[in-house]
Amino acid sequence: MSSVPDQGEVDPSERTFEGYRRDDGTVGVRNNVLVMPSVICSHIVADRIADSAESAVSVPHDHGCAQIGSDHEQTERTMVNLSQNPNIAGTTVVGLGCEHLQSGELAARIAEQDRPVRETAIQDAGGSDACIEEGTDAVAELASTAETADRTRASLADLTIGVVSSDVEDSTRTVADPLVGDVVASLLEAGGRVVVAGTERLAAHEATVGDRAANEAAADALRAVANRSARQPGNVRNVVHRSADLSLESLTAAWGDAPAEEVIQNGERATAPRGLTVVDAPSRFEEATTALAAAGASLVVHVTADGIPTGHPVVPVLKVTGDAETASALATDIDIDARTADADDVLERLAAVADGELTATERHGLTKFAISRIGPSL
Repeated sequence: MSSVPDQGEVDPSERTFEGYRRDDGTVGVRNNVLVMPSVICSHIVADRIADSAESAVSVPHDHGCAQIGSDHEQTERTMVNLSQNPNIAGTTVVGLGCEHLQSGELAARIAEQDRPVRETAIQDAGGSDACIEEGTDAVAELASTAETADRTRASLADLTIGVVSSDVEDSTRTVADPLVGDVVASLLEAGGRVVVAGTERLAAHEATVGDRAANEAAADALRAVANRSARQPGNVRNVVHRSADLSLESLTAAWGDAPAEEVIQNGERATAPRGLTVVDAPSRFEEATTALAAAGASLVVHVTADGIPTGHPVVPVLKVTGDAETASALATDIDIDARTADADDVLERLAAVADGELTATERHGLTKFAISRIGPSL
């Protein structure tokens, strides 16, 4: 496990772990094979294929068929960039054969990024059983290669850390978010990169949100995100409506104080080598975490007042709450009680998880995956 010394005020660059350095220089904290259905119709077959190997994970979703325009582009973009996540050693794409997002084309786009990829499709293979057999062989091949990957000494400053705060409850804004913001500040000061999601909370703050940017391009992008969010229906957690009565500082406390270096689309990969990147993605946990994983996060910190107990198949998720009832009632589902922890405690736990320690959701085997929709599917 982590060799980080048990002491306070340790710089994140000194908190080291054994990770997986990929050819593009990024560092992963897990070494999994991704089984990726290109369409909803093949996700059960993809699940069966993933069951064949301990290191394989699948990402069942509701997309890939009858999507048009921006939604189709976002789904494809997300899938391609998920395959580039540092935690992924290789990808097997599983298609049906008649979908809009064809498995062969998707695999070709992944191959263009110089990452290991294999492909199979139910109709091309001759049915579900044959496809499962083909996919199982492909996963076994990729898993065998992944097992030979060397672990390398790295630090928290070498990682891209994702952050999402999925509600605006008092305990989140006054206890948990400020704690996570301190962690973000430490990571950025050490030269790390942090990607954050949950942009619908910016809807009522178009006039001032540009102040959170490091440059004019990022400021313009933040204002555009706020304007678009204000024109869309509020989300199911009523974050947009409640955010109108809260300060921008309160709403973005989990992002730390550093200005945003860039703002990227949902499903895009972060390009700033360090600093804060804002991902235009909602705060709903499974959608936000998928967007953060596509952006390049190898580990995600999730702030939740109600203790959402699910994790994500691609990235370990560290659950943080500031709510007393949640911390007590869901003690085995929460990793960090923000009422009693400080930033150094969180950094120590991040290093331990990066070194292989399981998060609460990983211990329970609970994952959920989703890709945001822009408009209706036909």
